[in-house]
This record gives sequence, structure tokens and C-alpha cells, in this order.
Amino acid sequence: MGDSCRTGAEHIASLRDGRAVYLDGARVEDVTEHPAYRNAVRAVAALYDLQARPENLEALTFRPPGAPRRVNRCWQLPLSYDELVLKRQAILAWAAPTCGFLGRSPDHVAATLVGSLAGIDVFERHGAARAKALRDYFDHVSRNDLFVSYIITNPQHDRSKPAGEQADELVAQIVDEDSAGITIRGAKLVGTSAILSNEVLVASLEPLRPGEEALAFCCALPMNAPGLSVLSRKSYEAHAVSVFDNPLSSRFDENDALIHFDDVKVPWERVFVHRDTDMCRAQFHDTYAHSFQNYQAQVRLSLKLRFLVGIGHRIAETIGSLKLPPVKEQLGRLAAQAGMFETMVYGMEAAGARFGPSGCYMPHRHSIYAATVMSREMYPTFITALRELAGASVIMLPSSRADLADPALRRLVERTQRSPAMGPLERVKFLKAAWDAIGSEFASRHVQYEMFYGGPGHVNGQRSYRTYDWAGALGLVDALLGGYET
Repeated sequence: MGDSCRTGAEHIASLRDGRAVYLDGARVEDVTEHPAYRNAVRAVAALYDLQARPENLEALTFRPPGAPRRVNRCWQLPLSYDELVLKRQAILAWAAPTCGFLGRSPDHVAATLVGSLAGIDVFERHGAARAKALRDYFDHVSRNDLFVSYIITNPQHDRSKPAGEQADELVAQIVDEDSAGITIRGAKLVGTSAILSNEVLVASLEPLRPGEEALAFCCALPMNAPGLSVLSRKSYEAHAVSVFDNPLSSRFDENDALIHFDDVKVPWERVFVHRDTDMCRAQFHDTYAHSFQNYQAQVRLSLKLRFLVGIGHRIAETIGSLKLPPVKEQLGRLAAQAGMFETMVYGMEAAGARFGPSGCYMPHRHSIYAATVMSREMYPTFITALRELAGASVIMLPSSRADLADPALRRLVERTQRSPAMGPLERVKFLKAAWDAIGSEFASRHVQYEMFYGGPGHVNGQRSYRTYDWAGALGLVDALLGGYET
């Protein structure tokens, strides 16, 4: 099996595991066939089929030592700059089929776990048993090429209070433990792509204080663990009229969910952090887990921005405004932003260095956080600029594809949907795709996602502050001041 790897059919079959997903007041019996999720499930399956093609095996997969078959490069610990570039190319290849709109694709949390393993010495200091649990878990999910999602944010009833002072049993916490493991009760969010995944990593990215040890844990569970309930948000896929009318939201809605634990038992071999508030921080920031997951996110976003720049150019072609100097200037500015972002990705790779006992070659930490700060501010303005370019063109479209089935209505559509660059039906098809990317409810959710997946603005700014070379910057100031008399 050395030249084979996980396929889409395997992934679809793995999701038929009896998981407890709830939508619109009812339990979903099979997420692979339910109209709220089936297309997104198949979009993920298509990624596994993409890597399984013989012509893609070498670029998108590798075989870990002793492993029975190949797995995606997202599980590879890069030992050199060249290997990091290979990972970036694999991330881009997986982002392309969904135009970058699958924010929590299988390679995202895989990057988190790679960054954790690169800093395994941090877990060793926490305890040999917990470090072994992480190593064994990484071996399990990587060798089986599983899709792992995560929930690392605490629900809050009152933002003026810390997590430990929220309403009773709101935040997931340890309520019991014995020789077999821990028992957790309460909720976590935001389970983006959890419905599409095999496993969920449960942790706390938010700072915890002494006295909140019950909340201070990290573990992993299969999505069908007894007592684990998934409360899905509204499905954009279920409300999409057709692929023609909603080409993105009908297929690439990764969904988000609140996950509740009703006295869920977690065996010790799946517990990586136990009742240590500082270790909850250290597992992300003293290792490379948080930085590397953000590296994957920025690579994926660079392709998404390239796609959106293409949307902008095609809008101008479609409505005949491309030759106008102000429009070219606006497109040039968008292209500059997208190009700058790609260049930042190249820079974080080029400025990388070896990290931790594994000697992994990791991208430059501050460059990652600089990109995170900039992308949070840039994405909503990017979308606004595209909407300005489009004007009313993305609004005055046929109500649905059904209009084209009626001969009389079709003639009216063909008469009124004119473009200097394409036929009437091609105009409608493209502008519906553009609206799905920049103006639909699905598009609005993506603005919110790109603004907050890395955390609030002040948190991102503090990460940038912590990781910048202030000694070098202040050294330049001091060198100037020391070069002349007072």
C-alpha cells in the first residue's frame, strides 16, 4: 500500500459513525447525505481524491518512516526551507478547488499538531505521560491521514468576567477524574468544520488564571464520542437555491458549531494538558502550534485573495468598466494588496529558522503575526472595494435558475442581461458567483471569519508586539543618539 493514500470514499465512509449533530430541532442521522452538509462533505472528499491521483502523489503526499502508505504533506515536520516550500505548495493545491473558502480544511489543525510536536520539550516539562499521549495521538491521526478540527474558544455569558466566573457548567471543564481518565462537562466553540471532521482537539487558547485549573486541559476525541453533541449553525448549503445560483455556498459551507460535552469521558492517553493554566498558554505559544496554524491560514488566504482579485477584474470586464482609469487604479491597488500578501508568505519562509528539539524549519514568527494583523484589517476593505466595482450589477439578476426554464422569461433574460464581454447567460452565471463571494450571507460570514479567526484585533496586535525585534529597532535609535554629543 506504499503508493496509495486516503481517498474521498474513505473519508465519506468515516463520517458515518453515529455522531450527534443537531440542526433545526432534529438530530441529523447521516451528515454525508443530509442536504445541509452533503456537498461540503464531498468537497472535502475531493481534496483526498486530488492527493490520491498518481500525478499528485509526490507533490501532495509523503510516506512517514514505517508507515503503511502515504499521507498528506500537512503532517510532515519540515526539516529545511525546501521542505517548508513543499508544504506551502501542497496547502495551495488543496485551497485551489474551493478558491480558499474552506478555511478549516484538514491541513489547518494538522499544522497545529505539527507545531506542537516540534515543541514536544514543552510537553515533556509538563509531564512525560502527557508528552507520550501527544506523540501517540500525532502518530495515530497522521498515519491515518485523519481530518482533525478544533474548539479552542470558551463561550461567554458575560464578557466582563473571566472564563472561570461564567455561568455554572457553561464552559467545558473537568468535573471528575479517575485512573481511566477525565470527565468533562460544558461547551466549547467555534467548531468550524467539526461536522466534516473525524476528530476534535479541545483546548483553551484564551488566557486562564490560577484557580481555573478545572478549565485548564487539552484533549482529543472522536466526533462520535458518547455525550458529545454538535449544535450546528444555520446551513448556507441547505438554503442555497442551486450550484448555478450559489456556486460557493452550495458546496463549500464548512459550517460552524457549538460543541457540548455531557459528562464525556476522555482516556488519559488522549489528555495532553491536565489542570495547568500556564501550560494551556505554553502549548500554543512556547511551541510553534499557534504560529504554524496561522502560517497555514495565511498561505490559504493568499490564494483566496488572488481569486477575489480575479473576481474584481472579471466584474470590470463584464460591465464594461475595465478601460476606465479609476477602475484600473482600483484593480491595481487590489492586486498590490494581494501581491504584498503573497510576498509576506515568501518572506516568512525565507526568514525562517530551525526550532525545538526536532530541528524543524519553521517560518518567521513575527512575519506570521504581521500578516495576521494586516489580513484582519485588509479583508473587509477588500470586499467593500469589490462591491463598489460591481455596483448594482450583482443585484439585478434573475431570481433563480428556474427563470431560465421558462421560454418567455429566458428571452427577457437574454434581452436584458447584456455584457460587452460575454453572452447573457454567462453574465448571469458569473455575477451570481461574484455575489456569492462578496455579498451573500455566506460571503458575510467569511468577512467575519477572516476578521476574527486569529482573535480580536487587540490580541493580534499584542502577538505582533511580543514577537517583534524591538532590540534591533531600539538599537538603531540608540546608535543614532550615541553618535553625537548632548
